[in-house]
Amino acid sequence: MSFDALVDQTREALKEILPDTVEVTDIQLEGPHIVLYTKQLDSFLSGGDLLRQIAQRLRRRVLVRTDPEALIDPKEAERAIRELIPVEAEISALYFEPETGEVAIEAANPGAAIGRQGAVLNELKRKIGWVPTVVRTPPIPSKTVEEVRVHLRNVFDERHSFLKKVGVRIARDRLPEKIWARSTALGGYREVGRSAHLLTTQNSKVLIDCGIDPGSDRTPFFNAPELLPLDSLDAVVVTHAHLDHCGLVPVLLKYGYQGPIYCTLPTRDLMTLMLLDAIKVTNQEARKGLYDSSHVREMVTRTIPLRWGETTDIAPDMRLTMHNAGHILGSSICHFHLGDGDYNLAYSGDIKFERSWLFNPATNRFPRLETLILESTYGGYRDVQPSRQQATEDFSALASKVLDRGGKLIVPVFAVGRSQEVMLVLEERMREKRIPRVPVYLDGMIFEATAIHTAYPEYLNSQLRTQIFQQGDNPFLSDVFHRVDSQQMRMGILDSKEPCIILATSGMMSGGPVMEYFKAWAPEEKNGLLFVGYQADGTFGRRLQRGLSETTFMDGSRQYGVPVRLEIATIEGFSGHSDRVQLMNYVATLDPKPQRIILNHGEESKALDLATSLHKRFNVESRVPYNLEAIRLL
Repeated sequence: MSFDALVDQTREALKEILPDTVEVTDIQLEGPHIVLYTKQLDSFLSGGDLLRQIAQRLRRRVLVRTDPEALIDPKEAERAIRELIPVEAEISALYFEPETGEVAIEAANPGAAIGRQGAVLNELKRKIGWVPTVVRTPPIPSKTVEEVRVHLRNVFDERHSFLKKVGVRIARDRLPEKIWARSTALGGYREVGRSAHLLTTQNSKVLIDCGIDPGSDRTPFFNAPELLPLDSLDAVVVTHAHLDHCGLVPVLLKYGYQGPIYCTLPTRDLMTLMLLDAIKVTNQEARKGLYDSSHVREMVTRTIPLRWGETTDIAPDMRLTMHNAGHILGSSICHFHLGDGDYNLAYSGDIKFERSWLFNPATNRFPRLETLILESTYGGYRDVQPSRQQATEDFSALASKVLDRGGKLIVPVFAVGRSQEVMLVLEERMREKRIPRVPVYLDGMIFEATAIHTAYPEYLNSQLRTQIFQQGDNPFLSDVFHRVDSQQMRMGILDSKEPCIILATSGMMSGGPVMEYFKAWAPEEKNGLLFVGYQADGTFGRRLQRGLSETTFMDGSRQYGVPVRLEIATIEGFSGHSDRVQLMNYVATLDPKPQRIILNHGEESKALDLATSLHKRFNVESRVPYNLEAIRLL
């Protein structure tokens, strides 16, 4: 449907639904939204479920805003806001956007600012005309969250213009013939890393994930003819903020992609943090980067954040709904609805089908589902992980053993996900005196990533949310944790003789501050190294797991050897990936059952093994394509 046809359809729907007292002065498209402007916002809000009726009639997301001519002065609006919103909301800042008639309210307690069933916000809309949106003031100040919010305010005009272009592109006419759909593997198939997947119809092209290989820096197949030119893409969808899924999104912008990036709010902020850190590491290693910070800023400008459960048009014949994947903060299973109910596909990204310290298990219920693209990282028949409880016990036992003999324990962690889970375990076990209470040092991006977790508690599991925001007990603020914020502090820790625990990046020991601790402490048998996450082929962490006894490093032009004598252990139960049993149970409990399962994100032998088992047990077509292989879906 063209832009003009959509506007005409909207006007016809408004005539039938709205009372005569409510006038819509303008209709605009902004990204996936139809935006209605009116001078009678109060009447519009008083009309019951008018917005829902319009959205259902048009089958699109609808926003309503006050006509700019009817907005009251921002100073008067601010006085009203502070009068109506309870003091316990703890407003920290207000930001007015006259072009859209919106006011962003930062509050430590968003629930109090919103009110029961949105009562406070609705009253504000009636009184001031401005449309209020509430965002949480992070309990732990986050530099990334603040910089992202400031950047979006600074590029407001540019972003507003961009969203209008996206809206028009989504609303373009479809080709008249019956829809067809094709899935193309561009990276992450029969391997772990450089995840990239192209979903194509005769009307649309959408790229799902665009990551880098952590073991070799290999990229997806950017030269695949289906992908080019990059500006022919309608959308890029990012499942989560690990670099093997998002690490090359800025490269798309650098080389011509001009469209939107869809992900959740936490994924946007964590992705920004991870990408900027990757630039920093590249510069420190005197390597030429594939992109720079300007491309990351452009990515933030073009990102359209979605909430779980929101269905959004992203192309003329494609709708997207994101669901909890249980892997890391904001990670999502992406459900694509093609055509007018013609076909449905879910792309799992990385999933955890188990309640963890941080998250609820991955969503396994969808309205319709013909094809599932499922990860197979731990899909081999021997890939059975211990329970979270057993992993906690094993972690406690090893930590106590190392600390009791006066050693230091190094835990290489990914900044996002595993580090926060380990922090929760350490805080609880030290509080209960089941692990010796020693300093726990956080080196790398861990502290900043933790701050982002506290900014989005609605993405954590219900038990942790209750503990933090109702009981007032935030385990991330425990005094056992110490942020390593300088080289001088790091050198002091390295020189100290006292037992301690180090959580440091990178999780696969492919660089980062963890290597400094390893070089200094590897020769001493009393120390320990504990892996709690997946170690990809080609990484230093995998080599250590396989029994590396000595390694070499460079100090300027001098090469020197380091014997590996510290105790090395691996605890799989902290993984953010589902093991073999959980993957099989996930498919067993899927509602509805898919007709086809395509496996990716797993070593070849594991993916093939899982495919065979799925076919035998569920009698479902199971495929393990090669990179660059295309599968006709419809």
